[in-house]
Amino acid sequence: MTPKQLLSQLEPILLIAVGGFAGANLRHFVDLLVPGTLPGTLAVNVLGSFALGVLVYDSLGQSAIGDNSRLVFGTGFLSSFTTYSAFVLDAVLTEPLTALGYVGVSYAGGFLAVLAGRQFVRGGDR
Repeated sequence: MTPKQLLSQLEPILLIAVGGFAGANLRHFVDLLVPGTLPGTLAVNVLGSFALGVLVYDSLGQSAIGDNSRLVFGTGFLSSFTTYSAFVLDAVLTEPLTALGYVGVSYAGGFLAVLAGRQFVRGGDR
């Protein structure tokens, strides 16, 4: 394998790693700013859903976001910024009625945020 081939194999991994590093650090920063675990996890998951909606629906049309940027932000940043495992743990460790509301609001907020991302990319057109 030539050095150029090796670099082309490593480039996506490095891009994902850079995005993951930034996303994980921002996630920790949100934890420091937002008191309590439920609001912080809910906020990052809804915001991450919106951003993922923008990335996905942007790729369906005349994409303004390049493949490398999609790797950095989609696979790297958003994967480490949002956190399904923390979401589940928060729900399990909370009182049952609060957990039910939290799960419902999280899923509804996530779906609505993805739809908002789609509308953002489409410029309000259906």
